[in-house]
Amino acid sequence: MYQRLIDPGLLERWLAEAGHTFYERGFSPLITLWYLMFQRVQPDHTLDAVVTDAHQGGADALGQGRKPLSRRIRSWATTAYNNARQRLPVGTLCKGLVGQGRRIEQMAQGGEWRGLRVRLLDGSTVRLRPHQKVAGVYRPHRNGQQKQKGQAGYWCLMRVVVSFCARTGAALACAMGAVTDGEQALAVQLLWEARGQELFIGDRNFGIFRIVQAVRQVRTNALLRLTEARARKLVAGSLRAGREYAVAWSPSSHDQQQPGCCSDPVAGRLLVARIHRKGFRPELLYLFTTLADAQHHPMAELVELYSVRWHVELNLRYLKTEMDLDQLESKSAEMAQKEWLAGLMAYNLIRAVMLAAALQGGLEPLELSFSRARRQVERFLERWGSTHRGRLERWTQLLAGVARCGLPKRRKPRPSEPRQVRLLRHAFPSLVGSRAEARRRSHHRKRRTK
Repeated sequence: MYQRLIDPGLLERWLAEAGHTFYERGFSPLITLWYLMFQRVQPDHTLDAVVTDAHQGGADALGQGRKPLSRRIRSWATTAYNNARQRLPVGTLCKGLVGQGRRIEQMAQGGEWRGLRVRLLDGSTVRLRPHQKVAGVYRPHRNGQQKQKGQAGYWCLMRVVVSFCARTGAALACAMGAVTDGEQALAVQLLWEARGQELFIGDRNFGIFRIVQAVRQVRTNALLRLTEARARKLVAGSLRAGREYAVAWSPSSHDQQQPGCCSDPVAGRLLVARIHRKGFRPELLYLFTTLADAQHHPMAELVELYSVRWHVELNLRYLKTEMDLDQLESKSAEMAQKEWLAGLMAYNLIRAVMLAAALQGGLEPLELSFSRARRQVERFLERWGSTHRGRLERWTQLLAGVARCGLPKRRKPRPSEPRQVRLLRHAFPSLVGSRAEARRRSHHRKRRTK
């Protein structure tokens, strides 16, 4: 499945395009990329776990006709693998992620909505430790409380924006930047890679003129939620629920515009719908779409389609909790980008297994539990390098096991929970600022005591 999603020939071509030539080593680019993904699937993310798995024959199937890696590798040191992952370019991982997403969509066998491939857009942040090479690119961030007290921030934040396939949940592309870079600017980078016949869905954070301006420039489509104030500015008059309005979105003096794009008004439709959910108050939903044909794209279907956007929140949560990407321990900004991209590719590998199991069982991929499927893949990989016998049978058992990992069908709606956590008391006070400054303060107090 890994070689089906990452073609070795394409990998060599991407490396050649990046100007990198690799002579024969134990950790080839194909094996190195596999182990970058392997680190995120396994609960042990250390380099030592990779070397141990390599000695046990976990990557022997990727030898491409050469002597198996378990017979070539002699040392138990992690230096060879560490150097190999440092040599792998970030751009190659970006192309590998895009290639993975396209292969998964081909496996899905027609998951378009009225001839359009639906994309879900959203962003988040990843926490990094302020090592010297990391802090030079992603500066430590201060929250509001630290700014009021004049305290220095500790954690560095890397902002990411990801587009997901609405049917399979696979990650299709990713843009990364500093926390000072807005999600809208990073989303525009993803829009430049659009191939047409796509529909991008975003929440109110992306319902701005800059996004629809870029959507028109690349000749694709969008379905974006707007704030009430922005919706009222588009229509010179009152808004009524259940109505749609033909509008021409012109930029105001406060709207940011995308450099190099035409600033003419963007034609589209404004949809006003009243949403009734059991257990919740009625809510008005304001949607802007560039799909101008009301007969081919009815309002009711567009409003129902927007409800799929919630899955992007679940996908980002799976990346942070199940793939353990909420905080990275990389000591350089480039390695942090590689680990994040490798985590997305490992996430896609699990999504591909879920898609294969769903197609075999006659199910929809999003009807399966991602966390339970990940645990199935983890147990499968633990026994992968132990013996070469019965691998096909174990693969069939894996697909059958994943197909049984359906989401629970609850009869009663789950009550909403407050977004609060219970703090545990510790014997030591909280660390404020850098650890080096804390050492100096402690040393100074000891000298004064003496």
